[in-house]
Amino acid sequence: MKKTFKLTHEKIKYARLIDAAKHEVKKYLRRERNKKLPEGADFLDFDCKYGATEKEAKVIDLTEINKYIDEAAAQNLTSFYLEILAKSGVRPKKKENS
Repeated sequence: MKKTFKLTHEKIKYARLIDAAKHEVKKYLRRERNKKLPEGADFLDFDCKYGATEKEAKVIDLTEINKYIDEAAAQNLTSFYLEILAKSGVRPKKKENS
């Protein structure tokens, strides 16, 4: 998902647009997690970027998405950019101590 969320609308209130953005992110993550894992993958990982614009986007952790959306609301931004890309991951094998 690479999207610029617009937070202005003539009929919808600002707080409702923030909630809609959070819901869309949760819906995307749920949909991606329900997909079958690729062959050889142990888990699904996500690369995330957030910024006021696409050019200003910086890498963030998946768990910080709601915090950054709330920060956008606190700053009364009219839009923000969010990028979430799914990737497969492989857990490293544990070494046996003998």
